[in-house]
Amino acid sequence: MVEKARAAYRRAPEGDKREGDGATPAGCWTLRRVLYRPDRVAAPATVLPVAPLSPTDGWCDDPDDARYNQPVTLPYAGRHERLWRDDRLYDVIVVLGHNDSPPVAGRGSAIFLHVAAPGYAPTEGCVALALPDLLTVLAAADARNRVCIEAA
Repeated sequence: MVEKARAAYRRAPEGDKREGDGATPAGCWTLRRVLYRPDRVAAPATVLPVAPLSPTDGWCDDPDDARYNQPVTLPYAGRHERLWRDDRLYDVIVVLGHNDSPPVAGRGSAIFLHVAAPGYAPTEGCVALALPDLLTVLAAADARNRVCIEAA
């Protein structure tokens, strides 16, 4: 298993994660499942559940919506994030177990492990790795593995 890899994220301050604060939440988060762009990459080799994305896939980030921090089908009336992106950041997405069991409104949504931007620019709350590192992690991962982020 890869214990350390260069990653992009925005270090969380001490305290609670809040929707829209742009911070990566401190804590250890289980790897739930993998989503990928089938037009750009092959299905990642992993024992985690894997599903292809489609242009109608989104993720609700509206704390006032009943589907908060859950996948949605687009078009969707509530505030949401589009998962089928023009950049390559969401070519592979690992859904992390942050604020999902059950989701608590306003405590943060769409916290993923995904592909890093060139130069490892900070994320808006996610954790990002270079695609080869992400695929290496997934090949070695199982449901017991976690991504851990320390508070600033």
